[in-house]
This record gives sequence, C-alpha cells and structure tokens, in this order.
Amino acid sequence: MPRCVSVKVRDMLRFQTAGESHGQGLVAILQGLPAGLRVDFDYVNRELKRRQGGYGRGGRMKIESDTAQFLSGVRHGQTIGSPIAVLIVNRDWENWKDSMAVDDTPESRAAHKALSRPRPGHADLPGCLKYNFRDARYVLERASARETTARVAVGSLAKLFLKDLSVEVASHVVALGEVSLANDHVPFEAVMALRDREDLMLACVDPVVEARMKTVVDRATENRDTVGGTFEVIVRGLPPGLGSCAQWDERLDGQLAQAVMSIQAVKAVEIGSGIASAAAMGSGVHDEIGYDRMHERFTRKTNRAGGLEGGITNGEDLVVRGYLKPISSLRRPLESVDFESKETVKAAYERSDICVLPAGGVVGESMVALTLAKSFLEKFGGDSMEETRRNFDGYVDQVRRF
Repeated sequence: MPRCVSVKVRDMLRFQTAGESHGQGLVAILQGLPAGLRVDFDYVNRELKRRQGGYGRGGRMKIESDTAQFLSGVRHGQTIGSPIAVLIVNRDWENWKDSMAVDDTPESRAAHKALSRPRPGHADLPGCLKYNFRDARYVLERASARETTARVAVGSLAKLFLKDLSVEVASHVVALGEVSLANDHVPFEAVMALRDREDLMLACVDPVVEARMKTVVDRATENRDTVGGTFEVIVRGLPPGLGSCAQWDERLDGQLAQAVMSIQAVKAVEIGSGIASAAAMGSGVHDEIGYDRMHERFTRKTNRAGGLEGGITNGEDLVVRGYLKPISSLRRPLESVDFESKETVKAAYERSDICVLPAGGVVGESMVALTLAKSFLEKFGGDSMEETRRNFDGYVDQVRRF
C-alpha cells in the first residue's frame, strides 16, 4: 500500500545566532535573501544603536558600542545570494576573558566564580536542571537578552528587503507599568517619527504620557526593582495574501506570535485588539468591508483584526503587541535556594537594566520583519531582487484587477 510521507519544506529565509553575553562576540547567519539587495550599513548600525537606547538601561550599554561586521554574503554593498554572516564584537569581553575563557587553564579556573543562586524568573534553574550544570553562568550567558543584538543585525536586513518592496516597520511603547496610552489608534506617521529622535527615551508618541512613564522607571530605580510593559509593532504596505489558512503552521498569525514570544521576557503576544475582542460581542469586533474605487482596493472601516484574518494578511496595517514582564535581575534580590547547600539564600545579582521596553520594541520589529520577509519569499520567490520585484508587482496588479 502507498505510504503518506510528511515532508517539511525548508524555509526560504532562515537565521541562527551564536555567542554568549560576555563572550568574544555575537554571530548571526542569515540565509535566503535574494542577490542584489543594496545594504545600507549605516542603517544597520543605527538599528543596533536604537536597540541599545532607552531610559532605564543599565551600565552594560555604556560599555558596548555595537557595530556590525559583515563577513560574508555581501560584496560591494549588495547581497550576492549566499549566506550572510555578521559579527558584533563584545567590548566587555576584555573584563571577562579570563573567567569566560574558552581554554581550561589554571588562570581561567582561578578567575571563574560559579553562580549557584538562581534568579527567580530567569532560565538559571531550569537551564541547569536541563544541562546538569551546578553553575548558572553557563546558562545565563546564552539566555541573556544580549543575544537579541544579533537578531537586530539580521532583522535590519529583513527591513531593508521589505522597504525595497515599499513595506515599512516601526514600533512604539503603549504601556509601561500602570501607565498606558489612552488612544489605541496611534497614527503610523507618529510612530515612524520616533525613529528620527536622537534620544529614544521610552519610545512613546505622547510626551505627557512618556513623562509619566519616566516617573515609573525612576520609582523602580529607587526601589531597586524593575518594570515591564507593552510594545507595539506596526507594519504598513503589506499586500493581502501573505500567509495561509491551509495548514496550522502556515498561518502567519501563528508564526508572528512565535517570533515575538521568542524574545526574552515577552510573556504574551496580541494581534490587533485580540485581548479586548475576547470580552466583546461579535458585532463590535469584526471589521466591516468597503471598497475604494479611486485606489482600486478593498478597505476596512476599522482594523481590530490587526491586518490578519484567517492567518492571511488582508491589506490593512499589521499590528502586533508584545507584553514584556519586568526583567528578572533585581538589585533587591528575591529568595532562592543554593545549588550545593539547598539552603534558602538571596538570588544572585547580575548587572542589569531597570526597563528594556524601547529595546524590546526594536527587537520586536526585527522578529516581525524576519517573519514577513520569509513569507514574502515563500510567496514570490526570486534568486535576485529583480526577479522578486517582478513577481511581487505582477501579484499586486492581479489583486488590483480583482
């Protein structure tokens, strides 16, 4: 009898990162971008700088000055279709090169101090149980959000790819602690304008609300505590038809949820007004459909669906929110248990931030952009940007003539 064999198709665009928080550096490899994409190196480094900014960041960001070194896949300013390797050097490595040495030497053993008091809320304890370590240092170095530097580097390339197809990605902070924006519908132009600010501050479009948010961060600092909140990523210019309703793992909403949820400290993801919609009646949730004859396109009177219906983009702005918990390194440590003695102790303290929300939004942009770039290439293909654009333009024309 014939057998039904399930075959997983290789992703058109995929990336991996490597490196520890206090290691020599971070590495990212991105495979699948078409040849002929012009790389704006200044743009990539500005994105890395945006990730480092924001009110409430800790001392580590005063040490690092992240810049991307392209090792492969880019020649004479454009992609050549081969895997792209990017290196971001950790300047703090100079302070850790003995205690985090690759070689096992008497000097490195003397400098290394095991971390045996796991922090509640961090990967310390479950990671040590998983890998059979008595030293949480080996876990926390990779679990650290420092890893997202590499994601932002390759995410900026995904944003350049989308921008070449007239798609823009931006983010802003909508809530911090108990302070939130009153208006759920922020103009995209106002969010994009945040990118031009020299000081990211707290990435809120309303200066009055941002000042109140700053007070919350100050209070957390005084109390030796941390604070979380919500960032929102908005994407404008997407065509209808990305994603699929045919299989569970082809649904774009599911892919986006996984991508944003994978960011360190994100504990919930929302698309559109998903949370409020769960408490509302259907007549007050679904977006009524209209038609714009001048621009020859279907429209929605509202965008509660956040640009996605049935796992497929519908042509409206894509709106994704990430809910970020307060980070788990506290200057006033919580109770924990020592690995060796099993006695109650105060958790270890690692140099850390008070608030990382604006940076979380920048990382969110990167993860959304990488997910969308993959979806674009799955639908339109192309070994060169010229081929991808030609396929994309033909589809957009087909939708316009529908």
